[in-house]
Amino acid sequence: MPNLFTLVLQITVILAVCRVTGSLFQRFHQPRVVGEMFAGILLGPSLLGWIAPHFSAYLFPSGSLGFLNALSQVGVVIFMFLVGLEIDPKELKHESHSAVLVSHVSITAPFVLASLLALFLYPRLSDDSVSFTNFALFMGAAMSITAFPVLARILQERDMMKTKLGSLAIACAAVDDVTGWCILAYIVVLIRAAHKTTPIWITLAGIVLFAAIMIYGVRFLLREFEHTFRKHGAISENGMAFLILLALGSALCTERLGIHLLFGSFLMGAIMPKEPRFVRYVVERLETITIALLLPLFFAFTGLRTNVGLLKGPGMWFYCGLIISVAALGKLGGSMAAARLSGMGWREAAGLGTLMNTRGLMGLVILDIGLDVKVISPALFTMMVIMALFTTFMAVPVLDLICPDQAEPVSAKPTSLPTAVLQEIA
Repeated sequence: MPNLFTLVLQITVILAVCRVTGSLFQRFHQPRVVGEMFAGILLGPSLLGWIAPHFSAYLFPSGSLGFLNALSQVGVVIFMFLVGLEIDPKELKHESHSAVLVSHVSITAPFVLASLLALFLYPRLSDDSVSFTNFALFMGAAMSITAFPVLARILQERDMMKTKLGSLAIACAAVDDVTGWCILAYIVVLIRAAHKTTPIWITLAGIVLFAAIMIYGVRFLLREFEHTFRKHGAISENGMAFLILLALGSALCTERLGIHLLFGSFLMGAIMPKEPRFVRYVVERLETITIALLLPLFFAFTGLRTNVGLLKGPGMWFYCGLIISVAALGKLGGSMAAARLSGMGWREAAGLGTLMNTRGLMGLVILDIGLDVKVISPALFTMMVIMALFTTFMAVPVLDLICPDQAEPVSAKPTSLPTAVLQEIA
């Protein structure tokens, strides 16, 4: 049985540190989530475990981390449902040509560069327990992702949602997230299939069948929720409970099929009705506990798995710097070049590249999956976490430098996006 005193103490300390750190980062016009991600690192062996090892061992004994992880994973499952709920394919219609070009290049460029980097890193930071193909694919997926919620919040604070740059960034981020998660799903299936007796074709067939049922069957049944909301202006408690059950049930299905819990909840959110008032209503009722309580636990658990002390070996910080440089060059540079080819000016193109280079929480979620399936080592995990934090942190100051007319946050105007979850996570 878990030690309830220890668990409650952990939650109390984590929430306090995350709120304080998030507020401090907001003073520098950084999204709150960036501060909370840093707070997770501060609570881990990189700082707390280094300066106060006895207190760290008392606060986070190894036997308690399983319960902390379980709570955090529930939060991430619900959060991925909300992320899927926010993604609306109709957003692509406004900037179809540019969005398709930029989104494809913003995925392809970092993916190719990351795969080339994998040739250099694989013999130095991996071993024969992981195939080079899986290693390279994961590096590409982790460097190709964009943090949709953080990006949207940055645009909202600067009243850029309705600008050409803002609408294009939102559309590209949506495509990037969907594509990145599909690539990651394929990687996880390959890795898990290697340790199972079930033939991989059966696993893939089951996944395709499940996706078809969700997209062509369940999606139409979900319209009843929207009809109920339009008729009554609300959804009953039973209705909201059923929505959560659907997200959890979908997550369980994908876990059983050999992918991961998070893919199922993301898919359920993605096929939900996209009427803005309905989306906002659902988000407002699920966000508080998820974002204010459960996600900070995920940041803390990620921080406990991140140990900067592992980067002591020869060339380790060089590898870390190389990862950051390649990630920024591929994502920022690739997006900027594609935007320039599509007809955007240099300033707008550079601003778009900066926004697309934001990885944030989505990057941490992918990295945690990579560590769980053992495709990356703890040392490489630490480097990639530093990369995700650095590219997220640099977005605001670089955007202020490139687009000084949009540098100061302004009061947000109403938009078609569900802003409540964006306000809380940022």
